[in-house]
Amino acid sequence: MSEAERAAELRRQLEYHSHRYYVLDDPEIGDDQYDRLLDELRALERDHPELLTPDSPTRRVGGEPVGRLEKVEHLEPMLSLGNVRSEEELRAWVERMRNHLAREGIAEPRFTYVVEPKIDGLAISLVYREGVLERGATRGNGEIGEDVTHNLRTIGAIPLRVEDAPPLVEVRGEVYMSLADFTALNERRAEAGESTFMNPRNSAAGTIRQLDPADAAKRPLSIWCYQVGVTEGLSFKAHSEGLQWLRDHGFRVNRGIKLLGSAEEVIEQCLEWERRRGELDFEIDGAVVKVDDLELQRRLGSVGRDPRWAVAWKFPPTTAVTKLEKVMWNVGKFGDLRPYAVLEPVAVGGVTIKLATLHNEEDIVRKDIRAGEEVIVVRAGDVIPQVVSPAPHVSERSGRPPAPHPPARCPFCDTETFKPPDSVFTKCPNRDCPARAWQLLKHFVSRGAMDIDGLGEKQVALLQERGLVRTAADFYGLREEQLLELEGFGELSARNLVAAIEASKGRPFARVLFALGIEEVGEVTGRNLAQGFRDIDALLEASAEQIAEIPGIGEKMAQSIREQLDDERMGALISDLRAAGLRFHEEGPPPSEGPLAGRTLVLTGSLPEWSREEATAQISAAGGRVTGSVSKTTDYLVAGESPGSKLAKAERLGVAVLDEAALRRLLSGAGEAAGSTDGQPVDA
Repeated sequence: MSEAERAAELRRQLEYHSHRYYVLDDPEIGDDQYDRLLDELRALERDHPELLTPDSPTRRVGGEPVGRLEKVEHLEPMLSLGNVRSEEELRAWVERMRNHLAREGIAEPRFTYVVEPKIDGLAISLVYREGVLERGATRGNGEIGEDVTHNLRTIGAIPLRVEDAPPLVEVRGEVYMSLADFTALNERRAEAGESTFMNPRNSAAGTIRQLDPADAAKRPLSIWCYQVGVTEGLSFKAHSEGLQWLRDHGFRVNRGIKLLGSAEEVIEQCLEWERRRGELDFEIDGAVVKVDDLELQRRLGSVGRDPRWAVAWKFPPTTAVTKLEKVMWNVGKFGDLRPYAVLEPVAVGGVTIKLATLHNEEDIVRKDIRAGEEVIVVRAGDVIPQVVSPAPHVSERSGRPPAPHPPARCPFCDTETFKPPDSVFTKCPNRDCPARAWQLLKHFVSRGAMDIDGLGEKQVALLQERGLVRTAADFYGLREEQLLELEGFGELSARNLVAAIEASKGRPFARVLFALGIEEVGEVTGRNLAQGFRDIDALLEASAEQIAEIPGIGEKMAQSIREQLDDERMGALISDLRAAGLRFHEEGPPPSEGPLAGRTLVLTGSLPEWSREEATAQISAAGGRVTGSVSKTTDYLVAGESPGSKLAKAERLGVAVLDEAALRRLLSGAGEAAGSTDGQPVDA
C-alpha cells in the first residue's frame, strides 16, 4: 500500500471512529487505539506534506492561531424566533398562521409540527462544498457573522467531510458545553485564579471566539444540528426530511425531536421538555416549534427577522446573579458541618430563591466564594439551588471580603469542632448534639428509609423538642393521646401517624439497614448487605473481611461498618427496634436461586406501573443486584420515561436496555433480553 493509500485509509478509519464516539456515543475502540491511528496519520502528513487535505482529522487540533475573527456574510439570513410562554400564547400563534394563510388563499391548512429542544448555546452555520467543510460562522446579527472555522474543526461531533454530499449544503446547529464539562472547566479556572464563566452558554461562546484553536481544543464542546439551510442538489418537502438527511450523513441530531399533528400535542411536548429540563446533561431554555411543511413555511414567510412558521416556547431562566449575604452551617447526621448560602432573594427557574447549597468547605475555597459579593446561582428542575461561582470578574477585584471558614465551635451545641485529615468536612464530635440527633431521626423516617408518612422535618423536630423521641426506636412507642397534646395534631392526623408508624414495621430488611444511619451504608449498600447476610445476626457476627466480600464494599468501608456495628449505642438501637417488631431478616429465596441471580441492573426514568422502590424490591427478590450507575459490569438498564444520561452511557457500553414489560418477563424467568440498537427499550 502506498503512502497516499495508507493516508486515505487512516482518514477513513478516523472519521468512522469519530462518528461512533461523538455522534452515536458507541465507540468501537479505545482512546489509545484512536490516538495511535491519529499519530500515524500525522507522521505521514509530516513526511509527505502533499498528502495533507482540508478535511484531514489532524486539522481538528494544532492549527495556526488567527490574527482576528473575519466577518462573513451568511448564504441566507439566520433568523431569530418570536417567543411564547404559555398554552394561550402558543394557540394564538397557530391562529395567526391560519389567518395569514387564509389571506394567501389557503383556507384550511393542515399543520404538522416539529418540536425540538431549544439548546442554550451558540448558533452556528456550517458550509460544505463538495462534501468538505469550507467555513463555519457564528450567527452574528443574522446576516453577517464571524468566521470561526479554525475552532469548529476542533469539535469532534462536527464532520470535516460528508459522504454523498451535494455540491453545496449549509448545516445549522447549536454549539454547547455539557453541564459536567462546564462544572469541571469552572473548577479548573477557579483553581488557576482565573475568572469563571457564568453559564455553559457563555463558556461555549467564549471558546468558539478564541483566536488560537489549541485553546479551544482544551474546552470540550459538542453540537446539536437542527436544520439544513442553503443547498445545491438537495430537495425536501418537509423540515423533518432535512433532519433525517442530517442523521443519515453523520450529523448529530437530538433524539428527542418529535413530529406531531396537533397544537395540543405540541403543548404537551413543550411541557414535557420543561419537566425533563433538570435531567439533561445540557442546558435548554425552551422548546422550538416549527411547521414541518416547507411549502407552508415559504407561504408564511417572515415578519422582520422572525419567521411566522416557527416560535420558541421559553422556559423560566435557571441561572441568576445575586448577592451572597452570608454563609451559615448545618450539622449532618454524622457530625459534618455543611455550609449553605443565605442569598438576596432572586427569581430562578420560576421560583424565588433565598437559600442555596455550597456542598462543603473545600468547594467554597475552590470556587473562591465570599460573603457580600455577587454570585451565580443555578436551579435546574427540582434540583436544590446551588452557588456555582462568583459573578464574572468578581474574583479579579481588589479589597475583597475575607473567605468564609467553618466555625471553631458547633453552632448548635458549642462543642469544639475538628477536621479529620482525610475529610472535606469539619466535624462536630458530640454525638449528643441536638442537630446531629435530629438529622439521624429525620433520615430514619425519610422516604428511602422507613418512609413514615406524616413525619416531616417539623414534626420530627417537635417530637424531639418535647422529649417524646430521643432515638429512632422511640417512634414505635408513640400513642395518639401524646400526639394530641402537640401543636398541629388533631384526632385524625394523630391516628393516621400512629398507623403509618405501625405500617413501617413491614419495610424490608434492606430499608431498615439503610435507616439505621450507618456511615457508608446508603440504599445500594444496604440492599447488598441484606442480600449477602440475610439477617442481622449474621451481619453482627461477620468480620470486616467477610463484610468486604460484599459487592461494592472495600476493606476501608468494611472496617468502618464493623466498628459502627460494634458501637454500644448502635447495638442498643438494633435491639430496641427488633423488640418493636421491625424486620431484621431477608425474605424470599437466596439471591443465587432467583431468575436474576448474579445479574446487575440499573434503573432510570419513571416506570409506568412500578415505583423505583417496588422495581428494586422485585429485582432483589429475584436475586439481582441494583446499582446506581451504568458500567461495563451492568447486565441490564431498565429505562422508563425521561431516562436521562444513563441511557446514553448504556448505549455507548453496549448494555441491554429493557422496558418494564421486559423486566417483568425476566423476573418471571421467561427468557433473556436482547440489546437495543437505537436507544429504545426492548422486549425480552
